[in-house]
Amino acid sequence: MTILITGGAGFLGQRLARRLLASDGLTGPDGRVTPIDRITLLDVVPASGPDDPRVRVVTGDIADPAVLADAIGPDTASIFHLAAIVSGQAEADFDLGMRINLDASRLLLERCRAVGHRPRVVFTSSVAVYGGALPDPVRDDTALNPQSSYGVQKAMGELLLADFSRKGFVDGRVLQLPTISVRPGRPNKAASSFASGIIREPLNGEAAVCPVPPDTRLWLLSPRRAVECLIRGHELADATLGNRRTVNLPGLSVRVAEMVAALESVGGAEAAARIRWEPDATITRIVGGWPAAWETARAEALGFTGDASFAEIVRAYVEDEC
Repeated sequence: MTILITGGAGFLGQRLARRLLASDGLTGPDGRVTPIDRITLLDVVPASGPDDPRVRVVTGDIADPAVLADAIGPDTASIFHLAAIVSGQAEADFDLGMRINLDASRLLLERCRAVGHRPRVVFTSSVAVYGGALPDPVRDDTALNPQSSYGVQKAMGELLLADFSRKGFVDGRVLQLPTISVRPGRPNKAASSFASGIIREPLNGEAAVCPVPPDTRLWLLSPRRAVECLIRGHELADATLGNRRTVNLPGLSVRVAEMVAALESVGGAEAAARIRWEPDATITRIVGGWPAAWETARAEALGFTGDASFAEIVRAYVEDEC
């Protein structure tokens, strides 16, 4: 089996690749577990590994049809489409967000259609596809109503994947991810970047800025659980999803003040004291428009699981990254 991971140089793509390489394989369309022969990591910057002869690194623009033609062939059985321009950057640079988040997703699906082998495609979407007056929690039947360019682009990607699946061009499934925390590395341009920064930096002995009020609620999932959910989403049988290709993943509904309390319980009062509260109206508006809780009964029935507590998420970050 050959697998493609777009966004393969990113932290989630790297974690997913390592997890897949350590596994016995993935379930193919015939329902049997098939060993992994190759994992292609595609990104605009070179992916660093893992160090395994089954890994192939492709560096290039995902919106370039020639790059996609190189990355997707008749032997590409499964695609994890993680590549995206993050929320804050997509809002600030409309053209770039549309090119990567929408145009490249359509080109990827068109490449699958042209090859004609109906690969299994896992597409990661976002809480940002919802907005406006929302029920609490958001339900599976809540209408998409994005209030940002990023959310619009992700919503259009969801609809494209559903239609390409309906037509039989791909076997697609959409996983609506909560905000992932705690991400390793450095801050990025996502509006939700602070959800990792206010934990990661203080634990590393650095100051952090929180741009939203303490009572802001977020819907969160740890990197560990996110990778588990990506694989679980892939393993679902086509018939199980039917014409509902989108799954709202389990998460934790947590106030920012509760996140800081969890940080203090794990890292001590000195860590929590490294956070400065400096409101940013733009970030507060974007994040405040996202749902803070989802109804996840369907996801749980399909075998997806979230985290038990935010303190557990912080401890997992310390174990994995510190």
